Amino acid sequence: MIKKRVGVLISGSGSNMHALVKASRIVDYRAEIVCVVSNKPEAGGLKIAQDEGIATHVVNHKNYSTREAFDAALNDYLQSQNLDLIACAGFMRIMTPVLIAPWQGRMINIHPSLLPLYKGLHTHQRAIDDGQKFGGCSVHYVTLELDGGPLIAQTQVPILKGDTAETLAARVLVEEHKLYPVALAKVAQSLGARQKTIQ
Repeated sequence: MIKKRVGVLISGSGSNMHALVKASRIVDYRAEIVCVVSNKPEAGGLKIAQDEGIATHVVNHKNYSTREAFDAALNDYLQSQNLDLIACAGFMRIMTPVLIAPWQGRMINIHPSLLPLYKGLHTHQRAIDDGQKFGGCSVHYVTLELDGGPLIAQTQVPILKGDTAETLAARVLVEEHKLYPVALAKVAQSLGARQKTIQ
């Protein structure tokens, strides 16, 4: 089995990235993490990736005057790595078509809500404020609509009496670490099937 080559984009601690890396060590897992890229040189996830023996790279968004210029530089690096898929894992950037278009159908993201509910930020507090019975997480394809691409997988987490955004976020994160590796494997498998059909 030839594993799909995956690049992971991060901006922070990289806990979801680390979950993907650990899953990719499984012999019959369909994807391998070949590089981790951050827009922030201080992102804690970079050291985690380095400790796991994975190549890291920084494209600092502060060095670019426009979103498009940053996205072009990031895309140039990603293209140079001969990747099959991109997994966004806490990558806190609004992306432009410059980055999204070349990876259409091959870029996925994990979001801490039950999409299509609560796109954007502050998902847990918004769910609590609205009296929802469940929060959760979703993995979806990245499209031009923020957090609006087709769903790949979801997991529900009950919202408990007395929950705060922080306590709910902690429980959802546990499920994110389970859901994302499953979703990435699913996408890698489907990509392989599509490529065989094209050939």
